[in-house]
Amino acid sequence: MTYETTCDVTGLKALAQTIREQMGEEGILLLRGGLASGKTTFVQTFAAVLGIREPVSSPTFSILHEYENRLFHYDIYQCGTDGFVKSGLIEKLDSRGYHLIEWAMSDFEALLGRLGIAYGTLDIEEKNDQRTYKVNIHAYA
Repeated sequence: MTYETTCDVTGLKALAQTIREQMGEEGILLLRGGLASGKTTFVQTFAAVLGIREPVSSPTFSILHEYENRLFHYDIYQCGTDGFVKSGLIEKLDSRGYHLIEWAMSDFEALLGRLGIAYGTLDIEEKNDQRTYKVNIHAYA
């Protein structure tokens, strides 16, 4: 399922809810966009949709923040795909729950493809106070 939508932060909850429903009870979603495009803001909103109350922040230096054993928030900007694999975090993707991965670029997608791991993508583009979200759920396996 592929679609595109534009909204501001007030419309983000509805988008996060829709994506959660489309993902089902678990899944991997690669979050792509420039610096300050709203990737972490999306994860914060997704966590709220799941009913997670603890503060959600970017795991830029720790690579992974885990919330209630059902939301796994990765930021691989610093370590890249090689660092992600070398750290052993690739095995974490076997855990049931939602895995939202910031900065997962084409080499990361290629790795998931070689391993036969299904994933979706969320591309975020800034447009003034709004963002355009290009969503592709369960398109890759």
